[in-house]
Amino acid sequence: MGKPHGIDGSFFVDGGSASPERFAQGATLLVDGAAAEIVGSKRAAGGRFVIKLDRDAPRGATLAVRREELPDPGEDTYYVFQLVGLAVEEDGGRPLGVVAEVENLPANDVLVLDSGRLLPLVDACVLDVDLAAGRVLVARGFADDG
Repeated sequence: MGKPHGIDGSFFVDGGSASPERFAQGATLLVDGAAAEIVGSKRAAGGRFVIKLDRDAPRGATLAVRREELPDPGEDTYYVFQLVGLAVEEDGGRPLGVVAEVENLPANDVLVLDSGRLLPLVDACVLDVDLAAGRVLVARGFADDG
């Protein structure tokens, strides 16, 4: 949630969406996990959305949508929540840990494992992501100790 806009409770939306209808009047967002309806929506200068909700929302609140409303991310693309909690193993079967978070860095995203290992989220390292099996398979050499 961004800075206020005017005095009626409207505010700028920080960060956008590939789906402009996400911020249309009548759409529902989660504000810190609780549902809220958008009762006013417009684009301000610079293309950012200014929205007003049907209830007060604290400044800095997290805006989100229900997971089932998210678009399919596409082939070989994943949402962070899909990766967190997956077991990571090296090609050959050596367990490396569990994905604790995904850091977004300038060069590429990085898998942060509960074991303290950091693995680049690039094709050369990540050989397979199997959501059904709850596993990420990585190439040898990226998780060498030392």
